[in-house]
Amino acid sequence: MTQQDAFLRRQPDPPRVTPQRLKQAQQTLDRYRAGKATLDKRIVENQQWYRLRHWEHLRKTANPQDPEPASAWLLNSIANKHADAMDNFPEPVVLPREEGDRQDAQLLSQILPVVLEQNQFEEAYSQMWWRKLKTGTGAYGVFWDSARLNGLGDIQVRAVDILNLYWEPGVSDLQNSRDLFCVALQDDDALVERYPQLAGKLGGGAGQTRQYVHDEHIDLTGKSLVVDWYYKTGGRLHFCKFVNGIALYASEDDPACRDRGFYDHGQYPFVLDVLFPDEDSPAGFGYLDVCKDPQTRIDKLNQALVKNAVMAARPRFFIKGDGAVNEAEFADWDRDLVHFNAGGDPAQSILPIQTPGLPSGITTVLRDTIEELKETSGNRDFSQGSTASGVTAASAIAALQEAGSKLSRDMIKASYRAFVRVCTLCVELMRQFYTVPRCFRVVGQRGAAQFLSYDNAGLRPRPQGYDFGVDLGVRVPVFDIVVKAQKASPFAVVAQNELAKEFYSAGFFQPQMADQALACLDMMSFDGKEQVVERIAQNATLYRQLLQMRRQAAQMAAVIDAQNGTALGQALGQAAASQQPGTPGETGARATQVNSLGAAVAQGRSATAGAARQRAAQAAQVR
Repeated sequence: MTQQDAFLRRQPDPPRVTPQRLKQAQQTLDRYRAGKATLDKRIVENQQWYRLRHWEHLRKTANPQDPEPASAWLLNSIANKHADAMDNFPEPVVLPREEGDRQDAQLLSQILPVVLEQNQFEEAYSQMWWRKLKTGTGAYGVFWDSARLNGLGDIQVRAVDILNLYWEPGVSDLQNSRDLFCVALQDDDALVERYPQLAGKLGGGAGQTRQYVHDEHIDLTGKSLVVDWYYKTGGRLHFCKFVNGIALYASEDDPACRDRGFYDHGQYPFVLDVLFPDEDSPAGFGYLDVCKDPQTRIDKLNQALVKNAVMAARPRFFIKGDGAVNEAEFADWDRDLVHFNAGGDPAQSILPIQTPGLPSGITTVLRDTIEELKETSGNRDFSQGSTASGVTAASAIAALQEAGSKLSRDMIKASYRAFVRVCTLCVELMRQFYTVPRCFRVVGQRGAAQFLSYDNAGLRPRPQGYDFGVDLGVRVPVFDIVVKAQKASPFAVVAQNELAKEFYSAGFFQPQMADQALACLDMMSFDGKEQVVERIAQNATLYRQLLQMRRQAAQMAAVIDAQNGTALGQALGQAAASQQPGTPGETGARATQVNSLGAAVAQGRSATAGAARQRAAQAAQVR
């Protein structure tokens, strides 16, 4: 039985959410909807631009018979940004703020990715990024679904369309809004089946929300607008679901939530990810808004070029009204012979219309406008793998790609900040609702599957005891969440693998060189540095213990040899010499040379990657 079903079956109490309060909430929603009307209009228009249907907004002053070419330069730029985002899919790492929370932080670092995977978060992440690039604002919703797992309940994370979100106009932070509404259209028969008290009281709410323009006809009859109303009162978050002024669930009227609130964290369960922020609004604007003007000029210049080419390719003629040429036969291109009246001159009756060519500067303006769009959107040729003439070195191409991706890196970092807020809400929901242990399948350090049982015992407030008879209160475990890229681009993966091989060739993993290796690593910065430093330090510790044990064994062998006349000491010395590790750097591989940017420009011929790079450069060289 879900939380809402239990609410419907409880004994009637004096309701706090009265019809009068619902009427006031509906009036607040109408006011918020009016304040967001301009943003909703822009969102719907941007969707048309994304679908290359923007001529519907440009043809107001155009000739209906003119061609309407819709080039996809802007769409290609958006798709490239989306690909960059998917190449850097986030993965959370939970860090403790106190030593006593280290074990729970390690468990959460393993469990959080599983919870997100069970919610198909990769699809939600992709959908959010499309909306972020198109409209400037993507949104997540982080809820507790009490009906999941056969009533056990679990976290639900999904992408939310901000077209269905309404907040207080003028606030810059969504959490500062007095009320927050999330609306959705649902079938009347499904609502009546779940809530029988709605029979005969539905209908007429389909036109209250803004809709996208679709190619197919979507019938909205038989649907009603269901409103999820979130509001804060007394420092607590409450929730009410209603339709047509009828409450379906109200946390203030639920004994389990009346005094503590709907969610203990007290935050609205929505996270906005903004591309280009705007003042006094939690929403922003995206690349479609920035690049509409150059895309419009590109399409209009293409329209002029296409129109001129069509006119030039189709000859037209001036024909004298009383001319001597048979017009029907002249217009029929299948006839080889055309008659004209005796005594007349065909040249005096028909005159070809000369179509003037466009100025040569038109194509130059078109190319410059395309370059302007690329420059404005940061979608240069190098970011897509193309190279200019004469640039064939792999390191030079990689350096240009890295320098040209700073806009994408900035956008992705902003999305990581939103992702941290999503993970924080997930942890808070675990703290509140994971009262029963549940099992998770995680991937261990060596890739083996492990099964962990977890509940909120380590997340609940912990009493601090008494000091001099004074209650020290409770401590709530708090965690920091950092983000790393779970899926990196192929170039980043190859670079990381090359770095590991360079460390091996330089002897970083030789325990007798641990001090030098750690000193070198202190001056470096790369992903996974902490694990490498920890492994080298462990190797050094084990090596010192081994040396100490060898000295003790040598001393004992010397005593035994003196007493028994044996040669144990000599045998131990020979065994130690045969087990002495060599230096990988002495196997003949040359050191890697790097340029000022840190990119490899020369590799030993014995390295497979270096040989492949040399063959690729020779094949791409202009001859």
